[in-house]
Amino acid sequence: MSRIGRMPIAVPAGVTVTIAEGNKVTVKGPKGTLERELPVEMSIEEKDGQIIVSRPNDLKKMKSLHGLTRTLVNNMITGVTEGYQKVLEVNGVGYRAAKQGKKLTLNLGYSHPVEMEDPEGIETVMEGQNKIIVKGISKEKVGQYAAEIRDKRRPEPYKGKGIKYADEVIRRKVGKTGKK
Repeated sequence: MSRIGRMPIAVPAGVTVTIAEGNKVTVKGPKGTLERELPVEMSIEEKDGQIIVSRPNDLKKMKSLHGLTRTLVNNMITGVTEGYQKVLEVNGVGYRAAKQGKKLTLNLGYSHPVEMEDPEGIETVMEGQNKIIVKGISKEKVGQYAAEIRDKRRPEPYKGKGIKYADEVIRRKVGKTGKK
């Protein structure tokens, strides 16, 4: 059995989980509503305040879908109760970020400022001039948008300039040495 797949998911108070036909799972909670279609092969059922995901047989594909399905449902429940957030840091001389309404403006050493619009369900918050916090209820969307922001100027290994995740470690390299 999949170690993760067989663990039951506790449904906290104030959260309702609806499982429609075709494994369409809708999770409603204090922070919002998430909806997702999960693999049809898995059977998802709610028993006394817990959600149990089970697989039909032990084929390799079913084994891999088992843990995935359980994790996706768990992430949805965590999203509507606590939400997700990623913290990005802008490092470099003259590099900064600013927020106007739903628009994030990044000055990253290019000849023009880079402007990004917050996608639906995602909110970016500035902390100082060099910390961007991406918040939302969908783990997938938060991670995707944070990655898109980071892609505008990835950290480089010599001076560490660029946009990095707060928990990311940049492997530094030694620069060129002059000839004698």
